[in-house]
Amino acid sequence: MAERAIPIADLRYAAATPRIPEQLTPPSGLLADRLGRPLHDLRISVTDRCNFRCSYCMPKEIFTNDYGFLPQSSLLSFEEITRLARIFVAHGVHKLRLTGGEPLLRKNVEKLIEMLSALRTPEGQPLDLTLTTNATLLARKAQALKDAGLKRVTVSLDALDDAVFRRMNDVDFPVADVLAGIEEARRVRLGPLKVNMVVKRGTNDHEIVPMARWFREHYDGQVILRFIEFMDVGASNGWRMDDVLPSAQVRQRIHEVFPLEPTAPNAVGETAQRWRYADGRGEIGLISSVTQAFCGDCNRARLSTEGRLYLCLFASQGQDLRSLLRGGASDEQIAAAIGLIWQERGDRYSELRGAQQADAGSGRRRVEMHYIGG
Repeated sequence: MAERAIPIADLRYAAATPRIPEQLTPPSGLLADRLGRPLHDLRISVTDRCNFRCSYCMPKEIFTNDYGFLPQSSLLSFEEITRLARIFVAHGVHKLRLTGGEPLLRKNVEKLIEMLSALRTPEGQPLDLTLTTNATLLARKAQALKDAGLKRVTVSLDALDDAVFRRMNDVDFPVADVLAGIEEARRVRLGPLKVNMVVKRGTNDHEIVPMARWFREHYDGQVILRFIEFMDVGASNGWRMDDVLPSAQVRQRIHEVFPLEPTAPNAVGETAQRWRYADGRGEIGLISSVTQAFCGDCNRARLSTEGRLYLCLFASQGQDLRSLLRGGASDEQIAAAIGLIWQERGDRYSELRGAQQADAGSGRRRVEMHYIGG
């Protein structure tokens, strides 16, 4: 009998084989976990590769030129991703976000977007289809992404000062090219457009007010700037609480220059607290998973590049949906397995971390951000 080689990269993180229940209950669109949280968002990582080496995500000393990224054979095909997405939509998912790594590095990703944009909710409504990118390829791809059916993009940008930004991405990539990508995304109407800034104390926190000023004055409320607390994702970024600048301090710094007032969330489970400028020139968002955990209404699941389902950004083990896809399971069986996984979910790492009860994963390594997206 021929031997089957299993790429070493596939064994990097623990994964369980999902259990298919004997009773195949069809999806109702009303799936809830043990804490009553619905399944609403699915984040799909389409590649574990990135062309940046940001210290808070993929530090260069670990993710070297010889690093063993997943081989092509391990990645879910576009057809497999679309099949799973269709099943998740039947369970109540209304929003799909493509992530990475850097998702625009996945060859022909526009074809995947076209396939996903054809999906409809049980009520016949189109999905909220979005993508997070570092914008290195956005200027040249924005029109094709829009034509394929992408609704909007979120761009990562951690500083306006070119020297600071080049140090943080650690590949000497200039700010000007990211801004060009943002401009092109606006031109083709991939919006509302959001820009995410990860704030690390002592590294780029002096850029908070300049970033707020720039996006106020240049985009007049058409781009939403969001500030993200430096998080302890994975095991490679050297996270320390001392490096975290609480969102409350971010808000205060901006408020002293541009007065802010709170505004209501757009939807239940939204990650960012919204604050609008008192003069009406747009808004900012604050994502505070370290100092103000929002596990209580988290409605997001994450699908890794090679088909493992994770129920928390800080998870240490996934469920191997690829084994069902490639093992001959029917859509009904896969749907029942996903339903069972979500119903048993009780993840709330950030809340437990805040109460100093978080288990680091019983000795298991937590997944890295580049592997399942942010």
